[in-house]
Amino acid sequence: MELLKLATEWAKAEVFSTRFFIFFAISFLVASIGFWQLGKTDLAKAYIIPTLVAGLLLMTIGVGLFYTNKSRITQFENAFNTDAASFYQSEVERSESTLKEYTVVFKVIPILIIVAALLILFINTPTWRAISITTIAMLIVILLVDGTAHSRIEAYHKELKLVDAGNEIRK
Repeated sequence: MELLKLATEWAKAEVFSTRFFIFFAISFLVASIGFWQLGKTDLAKAYIIPTLVAGLLLMTIGVGLFYTNKSRITQFENAFNTDAASFYQSEVERSESTLKEYTVVFKVIPILIIVAALLILFINTPTWRAISITTIAMLIVILLVDGTAHSRIEAYHKELKLVDAGNEIRK
């Protein structure tokens, strides 16, 4: 039963975390509306579309992850009650693959941030500045939220290994 509690707590923490994607998405969308309504300069007007796109992307990520993790909570209980050993194995495999994906994410996103920063330096048009700055802001939000999610999945994976060491699954 400790395994089910552990998995459920992890999924609930993920549901809470994905709300931050939604919060930042709303912030970007409000900023887009603000630039649209109040922007007087070329640079301010150039921010309308990039902040709108970033807001929509973050909203898509947030809502998608929210519902995925929300549905996992009930799926965990069903899978655990059906076959605890296979549930345990699937969770170990899923957490390992997710940890590998985060390794890629934490290498690719900083490179994208560097590319966007270089665009700011070398392309001096309002549109490209707005795109680059908005991209950097969005990628930083993703790094912030994914950084905490990575820590959670890493701790979850370690706890899964401890549950196995206690042989709870084989009982």
